[in-house]
Amino acid sequence: MDNNYDLGIIGGGPAGYSCAFYASSLGKKVILFEKENIGGVCLNKGCIPTKSILKSSEVYSQMKNCEKFGLNAENISVDYKKVIERKNEIVEKLKKNLELALKNAKINIIKSQAEIIDSNHIKDTQSGGIYNCSKIICATGAKPRQIKGLEFDHKFLLSSDDILNLEVLPKSVVIIGSGAIGIEWAQIFNNFGVETTVIEVAQNLLPNADIDISKRIERIFKLRKIRFFTKTTVEKIENNILKLSNGEEIFAQIVLVAGGRIPNVEEKIDGVSYIGDSAGEIQLAHFAIKQALENISSVPFRKDLVPAVVYGEPEIAWVGVKEQDLAGQEYQKSTVLVSSLGKAWCDGKTEGFIKILSQNDKIIGAHIVCAEASSLLGQIVIAIQNEIPVKKLTEVCFPHPTYSEGIFDAVLKI
Repeated sequence: MDNNYDLGIIGGGPAGYSCAFYASSLGKKVILFEKENIGGVCLNKGCIPTKSILKSSEVYSQMKNCEKFGLNAENISVDYKKVIERKNEIVEKLKKNLELALKNAKINIIKSQAEIIDSNHIKDTQSGGIYNCSKIICATGAKPRQIKGLEFDHKFLLSSDDILNLEVLPKSVVIIGSGAIGIEWAQIFNNFGVETTVIEVAQNLLPNADIDISKRIERIFKLRKIRFFTKTTVEKIENNILKLSNGEEIFAQIVLVAGGRIPNVEEKIDGVSYIGDSAGEIQLAHFAIKQALENISSVPFRKDLVPAVVYGEPEIAWVGVKEQDLAGQEYQKSTVLVSSLGKAWCDGKTEGFIKILSQNDKIIGAHIVCAEASSLLGQIVIAIQNEIPVKKLTEVCFPHPTYSEGIFDAVLKI
C-alpha cells in the first residue's frame, strides 16, 4: 500500500475538510484523519445542531403568539424529544452528504486517532500504520473550557456539548457566560418557557460586542423576562442552589457552563500548520474555512474583517471597529431603527437597529441587531473590504420592502 501523500490532515471539521477539498481540487493526494465524526464540532456539536434547536424554539414561540397575525392556535405544546430527533436527523443528513463529497473528491479518510510523529509523518494509532506526508495540517478543533469550581459533572453542571443531548426540558436553568453560546441558549430556553437566568462576570452581556449591542440585548432580555446578572460570579453551589457574589441565591435544575472553548492541542510541533479552533485564534467555522483556503491556495484574507454572528430573534451581527474603541477619534455614526422599516412591521420583527461607523468616507465598522442580520452584514463586509466610499454606496438601488433598506438609510445619513 502506498502511504505517501502530498497532504496529511488531522481533524475533519470545517478547517480540515476545507483543506482537503481545496488541496484535492489542485490535484494533491490527500489523507484525512478523523477519530469521531466528519464535520467536527460545527456540524456535530455546535453551529448546526444548536441552530436546529433554536429554530424549533422560535417556531414554538411564534405559534404561542400567533394572535397578532390574526391566527388562532390551541393546545400548543413541546415534545422536546422530537426536537432533538429533528436535530439529529439534520446532522446525520449533512454528515452523510459531506462524507460522500469527500469520497467523490478521492480523499482518503481514516476514521482513527492520529499521532503526529514529526513534520512529515503521521501515525494511525489504531492500525499502527505510518503515513509520509509532504505537508501536515492539524485541525483538531477545541473542547469546552472548564471553569475552576464549576467543573462539568455532565449531570447538573453541563458543557455546551452536554446541553445538546437533553431529552427533557428543565423547569429552570442558569447559564454562566454570555458569549454567543450563552446568549443563544438563553433564548432557546426562554422560547420554550424555561425559567432562565444568565450570569456574566463582565460589565455587560455579550462583552465582546459593541456597547450598543450589549445594551440592546440587555433590554431585550428584560422584556422577555430572562433574568441576568452582570459583574457577578458564582461563589458556591449547594443542593442545586447557586450562591452569587452579589448576595443572590438561585435554584436551578441544571447549569450550562458556557465559558468558551480551548484548543485540542497539547504541544505544537515545528513544521506543522495549525488552523481552525486548534490554532487558538478566532473560533468560528467561517474563519477556519478562510484559513484553509489561505493555507492551501495562498489566498489571503483580512482577519480584522471576520464577521461575528449570534443567532436568535433578532439576530446579532458585527464586523470591524466598535464604537467604544474610537474614543478620542473623529468618526461618523449613523443608526437606523429597525422599527422604521416596513418589512419589519410586516414580519412583526421591529426590535433592533443598524449602526454604521465611518471615517474619511469609508465604513470601518457595522453593528446590527435585526432579523436577517447575518445576511445584511455580508453586504457591509464587501463594502469595507473593497474600500467602497460611502457616497458610492448611496448610488446602489436596494429592494423594497427589505431589511437591507436599513443599510441604504444608514449610509444616506452619514
